[in-house]
Amino acid sequence: MSDVAAFWNQRFIKPEYAYGDAPNDFLREQAGLLAPASRVLSLGEGEGRNAVYLAGLGHQLTAVDAAWSGLAKLLQRADAAGLSVTATLADLEQYELGEAQWDAIVSVFCHLPTALRQRVLAGVVRALKPGGLLIMEGYTPRQMAFGTGGPKEVDMLLEPAMVQQELAGLQLLRCEEIEREVLEGSFHTGRSAVLQVLGRKPG
Repeated sequence: MSDVAAFWNQRFIKPEYAYGDAPNDFLREQAGLLAPASRVLSLGEGEGRNAVYLAGLGHQLTAVDAAWSGLAKLLQRADAAGLSVTATLADLEQYELGEAQWDAIVSVFCHLPTALRQRVLAGVVRALKPGGLLIMEGYTPRQMAFGTGGPKEVDMLLEPAMVQQELAGLQLLRCEEIEREVLEGSFHTGRSAVLQVLGRKPG
């Protein structure tokens, strides 16, 4: 097991939901843009709050995470709600997103080292179908001053200009750094500096 997987397994193995059980606010705001019964991939899904929410809206969800303990919670939640979600245990270092096969890809606070993020976001552009959407939110380096959640290494944070370059190939309908209250469990709580991205693949 990688160090990354071990870290997240330890965080998610506790009975409470580390990041709460409600979906991310930005995802909820943008979910109405998804076509009915969209095929959606959620990256770094963790304990399932976003995937279960979207499955409840009638979408076909595949959730990827390196932590089996998070995916176990996801499957419990989906089962209790009578929903079907495909849970894939995989490290994003190795996971193949595919080619033009997703109607939408979701990345919510899925922070990766720069080199890996560049590879994954290039893969996102390839993996979206023409017209497909990327819905993404993460912390920017300005978050370090707030200390209300997120990685402590600047390399893991999202600099808007860099993300714009890394998503070349998508039409960015929104790529904006804002300050907002993030209230998602005990690890994300308080005033925060986030980057919100909504991208569409042309076609």
